[in-house]
Amino acid sequence: MKKSLLLLALAAASFPAVAQSKTAAPVATVAAPAGYSDMMAATIAELMSTGDPARLKESVSKLERAAAALPTDWLPRYYQAYGHTIVCFTSKEDGDVKDKYLDQAEAALAQARKLGGEESELLVLQAYVYQARLGISPMIRSGKYSRMVIEVLGQAKALNPANPRIYLVQGNNLYFTPKMFGGGPEVAKPVFEEARARFAAFQLRSPLAPNWGERQVLGRLKAYEQSATTQAAAK
Repeated sequence: MKKSLLLLALAAASFPAVAQSKTAAPVATVAAPAGYSDMMAATIAELMSTGDPARLKESVSKLERAAAALPTDWLPRYYQAYGHTIVCFTSKEDGDVKDKYLDQAEAALAQARKLGGEESELLVLQAYVYQARLGISPMIRSGKYSRMVIEVLGQAKALNPANPRIYLVQGNNLYFTPKMFGGGPEVAKPVFEEARARFAAFQLRSPLAPNWGERQVLGRLKAYEQSATTQAAAK
């Protein structure tokens, strides 16, 4: 299961994840400095194009500079949290070190929330952090963190059921849950299909808004098709 979760993270790292939060305090509007959007777009593209921990850390450092350049923008903190999470999945370091990456991810998420980040997106990423914590020690942590993923995704769905990343992370959670506990690939398949439909209808609110996950969904569904074709040929 741990190996499967690592493959999940590697896939997610190759993809590029906004309503105003209903709970966060209003944040004063500050004009972005010249070149800020281009710098953010380039950094996000770097972050989403690699599964190498060293390169991911470089992108996270650039996002720290972006956060300093425009401290009222929640997106640098959001993408920092995403980057720390993918580092956890892809790093070969021990579990204690990986947990520290996830502590950093959760701290960045808390900052993004204070800055008025879109709550549904923050909750989905929080669920992904929980999946990363589960992946550190699946046998010991699955009972706790699988349940927490479900709870947080429920909160995200209540806020914005159109968010396609909810169904992606939900599908991943089911996919890697043993059949004896109500999960497995076949149980997850209709959830991935729902995710595909949601992605098809999804519209970005800004060029820098969270937009990761669609290729992962399409890849997962293609794997189902290939498996069915292989099984049919074997008959």
